Amino acid sequence: MDVESKSGSSRVAVIGMGRVGVASAYAMLIQGVADQLVLIDVDAPKRHAEALDLKHGLTFVPTCDVVEGDLDAAADSDIVVITAGVKQKPGQSRLDLAETNAAMLRDMIPRVVEAAPHSIILMVTNPVDVMTMVAQTIAAPLGFAPGRLIASGTVLDSSRFRSLLAARLDVAVSSVHASIVGEHGDSSLPLWTSATVGHTPLHLYEPRGKRPLNVRDRVSIFESVRGAAQEIIAGKGATDSAIGLTVARLCRAILRDEKAVLTVGSVHEQAPPGVVMDRPTCFSLPSVVGRDGVNRVVLEVPMNDAEKAGLSESVRVIHEAYGRVAKS
Repeated sequence: MDVESKSGSSRVAVIGMGRVGVASAYAMLIQGVADQLVLIDVDAPKRHAEALDLKHGLTFVPTCDVVEGDLDAAADSDIVVITAGVKQKPGQSRLDLAETNAAMLRDMIPRVVEAAPHSIILMVTNPVDVMTMVAQTIAAPLGFAPGRLIASGTVLDSSRFRSLLAARLDVAVSSVHASIVGEHGDSSLPLWTSATVGHTPLHLYEPRGKRPLNVRDRVSIFESVRGAAQEIIAGKGATDSAIGLTVARLCRAILRDEKAVLTVGSVHEQAPPGVVMDRPTCFSLPSVVGRDGVNRVVLEVPMNDAEKAGLSESVRVIHEAYGRVAKS
């Protein structure tokens, strides 16, 4: 089923109607992110059922068309969100999924670029940093601009981080500014140096009735962030709700040209000062996100020597994993 976009309207295609794809579509629908949502999956009965289920709730949400189809239905989309792939199982790292999901992208990306050459491609499929590198290797020779292919990266990790800090410090999440960078995976790292509560550096902030954060608190909070996905997968089988909200947030920033600073992933030609990167690699850093995708990476983010070393190691882990996939 091919669907033409309305003139002047916003159109987002979501490829993959697994739990993450459905959660992403649902979050965008209830927030009124786009005028049209296109649900795409190779399983036609499944995508039809998901589209029908969402349509039955259109009375209660901002005006939106929900349509479904195969990859050709992504034509003229402003954003193509790729969530399709093998899902992570309990005890499995995101990097374990690399070879299977890379093979899928080698078939999918040329068709997406042909159908929607002017879109932003938002990669969500794990391991998202490696998959973004695979996708760019395929898309670049087809004339697809690098900044238009971005990864959901550590936007969700950073949200988890902010939420845990806010709970510990007894402040609103919106008042906490703190980032997780590097891999969306086990080698990610928190940037404690640049973390603030309001305009106060985190290490100076003293919560009312509680002691300031110490080293043990910091280690515990970050371990909770890093282990969150496995905890959720063990309990309910998959992470879907929060990543769906993450996708909606990113699509809103793109469609409204917000120029929001978010920790998305992209393939970097240059690393922050003091960070070792031997060749272009996809990892997450605070980046300005708008209608053209990533239009600036904030390389000036403050980092101490330990954080620079940690980010260098994360970059190495990602590129090593990509090297294994590239040879397969």
